[in-house]
Amino acid sequence: MKELQAIKALMPLIKFYPWAIPVIVLLGTLSPFAEGLGISLFIPLLQSLDKTSAQTSVYNNLFLNYLNQLFLFIHPSQRFLIIPFFIFLAFLLKSGLSYGYQALSHWLYVNVYHHLRVGIFQQLLNVSQSFIDSHQSGRLINTLEMETSLACDALTYFTYIIIHGCTITVFILLLLLLSWQITIFVAVSLVCISIIIRKLTYQISALGEQKTNANSDLYNRIVEGIIGIKVIRSFGQESYEKARFDDLSKNVRNVSVKFELLSSAVEPISEVFSVAILVAILIIAFQNQATVPVLLTFILMLSRLQPYIKEFDKNRAKLVGLLSPVNNVVSFLDTSNKPYIYSGKAPFKKLELAISFEDVIFCYESQTSPAVEGISICIPKGKTTAFVGPSGSGKSTLINLLLRFYEVTQGEIYLDGSPLRNFNLSSWRSQIALVSQDVHMFSTTIKENIAYSRLDASDEEVIAAAKQAYAHEFICNLPQGYDTHIGDRGVRLSGGQRQRISIARAILRNPQILILDEATNALDSESERLIQEAVNILSQNRTVIVIAHRLSTIEKSDQIIVLDHGRVVEQGKFSDLLKLKGMFSKLYQLQHSGTLL
Repeated sequence: MKELQAIKALMPLIKFYPWAIPVIVLLGTLSPFAEGLGISLFIPLLQSLDKTSAQTSVYNNLFLNYLNQLFLFIHPSQRFLIIPFFIFLAFLLKSGLSYGYQALSHWLYVNVYHHLRVGIFQQLLNVSQSFIDSHQSGRLINTLEMETSLACDALTYFTYIIIHGCTITVFILLLLLLSWQITIFVAVSLVCISIIIRKLTYQISALGEQKTNANSDLYNRIVEGIIGIKVIRSFGQESYEKARFDDLSKNVRNVSVKFELLSSAVEPISEVFSVAILVAILIIAFQNQATVPVLLTFILMLSRLQPYIKEFDKNRAKLVGLLSPVNNVVSFLDTSNKPYIYSGKAPFKKLELAISFEDVIFCYESQTSPAVEGISICIPKGKTTAFVGPSGSGKSTLINLLLRFYEVTQGEIYLDGSPLRNFNLSSWRSQIALVSQDVHMFSTTIKENIAYSRLDASDEEVIAAAKQAYAHEFICNLPQGYDTHIGDRGVRLSGGQRQRISIARAILRNPQILILDEATNALDSESERLIQEAVNILSQNRTVIVIAHRLSTIEKSDQIIVLDHGRVVEQGKFSDLLKLKGMFSKLYQLQHSGTLL
C-alpha cells in the first residue's frame, strides 16, 4: 500500500521529536471525544421538550437510558439552562484541545523543517566533491528548499491522518451506542468509499512523482539560466532558452493540473456518498422507529463526522502524492550511500620537511581514464613549486587532491613521511590558503569577503592584507570603501578586483602553505607584476604552490613541474627547463609567439 510506504518513509523525520506525535495524537483523540460528549447531551436536551416523555421514556439501549436519566433530578424548568451549559463546556474543551494539537502540529512542522534544512546543508558541506559534481545545482537547491518543505507537509498530513482516524473511531463508537443498526450500515458504506478513494490515491501518487521530477527540471533550468545569463546573451540565445523554459514550465503546469484535478476529486466523491448515506439513514431510522431526539442527535453527530472523513481521505491522497519528495529528502540525509572525505585523528601542526606524492593515480567518476597517473613528486617546505602544462594536464587535480577535495584512487600523499589521510582534515586545511582562478565572492561587503579567511580579524588586519594584495587603493575609491556591498558573486567588481580581494583573503589567513591556482589569470600586466611582488614577499618562510598560464610569473620559482596528459614529463628550474628544449620550452615559445595555450 502506498500509504504504508509513505508512513515508512516518514519514520526518519519523526526521530527529531519522537514525543510530539503521541502528544498530538492524544490531544487529537480527546478533542472529538469531548465534541461527541457535547453532541450526545442534545438527546436529554431535546427529550426535555416533552416533559412527559422525558420522565417515562425507556430505551432498549443502556447508553440512551443513561443519558435520559442523567438530568432527571434537575427540575424541568432549569434543564434548558443546565444542559446547554454542559454542552458549552464540552465544546469549549473540544476547542481548547483542537487548538493544542493544531498549534503543536505547526510547531513540529517548522522545527522539523529547520532540522531538515540544516541537515541537508550540512550534507552538502560534508559530502565528497565527487557527489556535488555528479548532481545538478538546480536539483540540489530543489531538494534543499522545495522538497524539504513538501516532506514537512507530508509529516503534517501524517499526523492529521492519525488524528482524524482516531476522531472517526471515537464518533463511530458513539454512533454505535446510539444505534448499532444504522452505524453498521454507515460503516459498510464508508468501506466502499474507501476502496474507491484508494484507487484514486495510486494515480495521485504516480502524478506526485511526475510533479516532483518536473519541478526539479524547472529549478535546474532557472539556476543555469541565472548563472549563465552572460553566455546566453553573448550568443543571442534568449529565444532558445525561453523556449526551453516554456516547455519545462508547461510540463510542470500540465502535471500540476492533473495532480490537483485528481486530488480535488476526492472531496466531492466523498460528499456525494455522504448525501446518499444520509438518505438511507432516514429510511432505516423510520423502519426501526427511532425517536426524534435520537435521530436528530445521530444525524448531528454524523454531520460532524463527515468533515473528518473528508479530511482523512484528502490527507491520505496528499500523503501518497508526496511520497517521492519524502524519499528524496530521506535519501539525501542518508550517510550510507554517499562518498565522504573522512578526517584523520592526528592534528596537523607544522610542515617540517616536505609534501610528497608517491605513485598517485586519480580518476574522476565521470571519466574512464585517469586525470593524473604515476605522480611522484616532492614539494619542499619553504620553497615555491610551480605546476605547468596545457589545459587538462592535471595541474588543478593535484591541488584538489592536496586539499583533499577528492581521495586519491591509488598511491599516497605524505606530509613529512606521514600519510595525509591520517591528519585531521580541519587542522590541515586551516594551514592552507587557496587563491583559485575560479574566484568566488560572497554577496556582502568587501571587508567581510576579505575577513572570511579569519572571522576574528580586526579592521586593521583586513586593511593590511588588502594593501599587500594591492587592493587597498581601488577599495578606498569605492563609495563605501571596505563597507561596499559587491553584489551577487561580486558582480559589481571587475575580474582583476575580485582576484585581488581573493588574494587579500589568502594573505589575511597567514598560512603555512599558499596555493595560487592561476591566481593572476584575471589581472592586467601591471596588476600581475604587483601581485607577483606580493607573492615573492609571502613566499618567505612559506611553502608556495603556483599554477599559472603566464610562464613569466614563475621565473623565480624554486622548482617547476611540467605535466602533460596527467603525467610528470619534466622537472627543474626555469632556465634549466628552457635548455632542455622539451615540453616547457615549447609552451614558452608558443606563449611568446602569441599562441594561446
